[in-house]
Amino acid sequence: MKNHVFAKRKGISTVLTTVIILVASVVLGSGVVLYGTSIFQTVAQQESVEVQGIQLWVNATDATGDAWGAAGVRNNGDQILSVDTISIKGTTVPFANWYFDSDQTRVTTGNYQSQYVHEGTAGAGTIMNSSPATDGLCVGADIEIDFDGATGEPTLCLVQGSGPVGLAPGERAIIYFQMAPGTLTTLDAGASTTLNIFAGEAGAPLSTIIQNP
Repeated sequence: MKNHVFAKRKGISTVLTTVIILVASVVLGSGVVLYGTSIFQTVAQQESVEVQGIQLWVNATDATGDAWGAAGVRNNGDQILSVDTISIKGTTVPFANWYFDSDQTRVTTGNYQSQYVHEGTAGAGTIMNSSPATDGLCVGADIEIDFDGATGEPTLCLVQGSGPVGLAPGERAIIYFQMAPGTLTTLDAGASTTLNIFAGEAGAPLSTIIQNP
């Protein structure tokens, strides 16, 4: 009889222990899920990119559709990010068609907030320098752009891209880009279109008017 009672009590104890373990597992599991969600949301909030000063140009009298664009990009988050996508009308602009300056001594607040200019094209549609290429200011650069003349803000020294443009938190870059022939045509001058600039998941489609340079 004593053995039977002991066995019964042991059985009840085992059941209670199992229930307690299951409840503890559920609570801990919920904690892990909530913690994981919190971490994901925090990381997402830290990645932020600002795009401003967008310009798109297509020659309204050039049947080849010689088209360029420009934009200023700033890392507003607190993580290093890389601008890795520029696309328009479903066509991605290859890195080799990007020309950018991310040197913070030249991409000043003044230059970043300036109206980006188009100085015309030469040769195979390459945008022309607005500063003499022989002035010694931009050794090794592919394009020189000066927004305010010989004095004031520094000359931008744009180099041809070969991959994403990396930016530390708070850093700025100015990117000029040449679109593939036919992406824009003479009929697009004056029309509105959408430009996509992304750094990973950060970014959004942006609407702008296509201009005739």
